[in-house]
Amino acid sequence: MKNYNYTTYAILGILTTDCRTGYAIKQMIDRSLNHFWKISYGQIYPTLKLIVEEGLATISVSPDETKPGKNEYYLTLKGKEVLKNWLEEPIEQIPVERNELLLKLFFGRHQSNEKTVHQLGEYKRKLETRYATYTGIEQAITNDLGKEADASYWLFTLDYGKRVTKAAIEWCTFTLEEISKEE
Repeated sequence: MKNYNYTTYAILGILTTDCRTGYAIKQMIDRSLNHFWKISYGQIYPTLKLIVEEGLATISVSPDETKPGKNEYYLTLKGKEVLKNWLEEPIEQIPVERNELLLKLFFGRHQSNEKTVHQLGEYKRKLETRYATYTGIEQAITNDLGKEADASYWLFTLDYGKRVTKAAIEWCTFTLEEISKEE
C-alpha cells in the first residue's frame, strides 16, 4: 500500500470530523492540531487535491445562493482504510524537540546570568499562557463537545500537552532557583 506524508494522514483524520471545507479544516488545525503538529495553510489545498486524485475522498459542491458553492470533502471507503492502516502502524521514532531556549541555555555561560534569568522568566510566562490556553480548550471540549465520539481522544492529546507544559514550568522554576543560588 502507498505511503503518504503526515499532512495527508492528518487531513484524512480531520475529514472524519464535521470539517468538510478547506476553511473548516484550517480552523480545526488552528484550534487543535497546531498545538502539536504544524500544517501550513498552503499545504491544505494541494493535499486535498492529492486525496481526491488518489480516490481517498470525493468532492461535493455545496449550493449557496449568495456566493459560489464551496467544495466539501468526504472520505471514501479507501480513504478510511488508508487512515486506519496508518493509525495501526507502529510509531517510527520518538520526536526530537527543537527548543531555542534550551539551545541558548546550553551555551549560557557566554552571556550574563541576568540575561539567562530574563529569558527563562519570559519562557516560563509563555508556558503559563499556553497552559491557560490548554485549560480553556479542555473546558470547551468538556462542556460543548463532551458527547462527540472523538472527545475523549482529543482530551487525551490535550492532557499530554498540559502535562508536558506543566513539567516545563516546573523545570523553569527549578532552573531559576538554581541560577539564583550561583549568584
